[in-house]
Amino acid sequence: MTKQLFSAFLILLLSGTAQSQDNHFNKQAQTQETVVLLHGLGRSNLAMWRLADRLEDANYQVARVGYQSIGTTLTEVIADITWQINRCCLEAEHPVHFVGHSLGGLLIRAYLQNNQPKSLGNVVLIGTPNQGTNMANWLGSKDWVQFVMPMAQELGTEQNSFPNSLAPPHYPVGVIAGVADYDNDDYLPGRDDGLVSVESTKIDGMRDFIEINTGHSMMRYNDEVAAQTIYFLKNGQFLHQ
Repeated sequence: MTKQLFSAFLILLLSGTAQSQDNHFNKQAQTQETVVLLHGLGRSNLAMWRLADRLEDANYQVARVGYQSIGTTLTEVIADITWQINRCCLEAEHPVHFVGHSLGGLLIRAYLQNNQPKSLGNVVLIGTPNQGTNMANWLGSKDWVQFVMPMAQELGTEQNSFPNSLAPPHYPVGVIAGVADYDNDDYLPGRDDGLVSVESTKIDGMRDFIEINTGHSMMRYNDEVAAQTIYFLKNGQFLHQ
């Protein structure tokens, strides 16, 4: 295992152990379009502050949905985020869009598979392993991962994995894949962002797709990712130049 890969996992597992928090949302009557924003594995909703700021600057009201991914199961997390999203946005009159980074994108897909917001808008998935990731296959064999973060085992490429159990989207989806220069060929054949391959981010039925030069963790801070996310929310497609 390369030093870069080992470092990536340490950052993933140790830097985001904050507890789940209530979503940051003004529960007064909505006067703006809303973006429901979900973070990735091992993070908290605080990790999405930069992207949230950019969305607010674009005149969206942002609901940052937090969840605990350390020592919890996917069933528990899906129940948690469903309660939060339904509480803020299920019956909203103005359009409600969804943006998820990494695992957050899969949780959005799981939520929308079983819930229908009254005014559903567009969805952007950022670095989301829609076909699973070989990294999770490798992690699943580690006892310490099974103990600390059991959800990681369910994000593999197997046919019965969580990503591959989700139905194709029935709503407009834009997918952003990151591309970074990491030496991970033994674990991620082809181009990747350090944790998720470009091919794995693709999903049947997606409306548009774009690649951006950035690593997996840094996608949520990347200005081009933010700009393309906002463009898709407004136009239902990315800006291809």
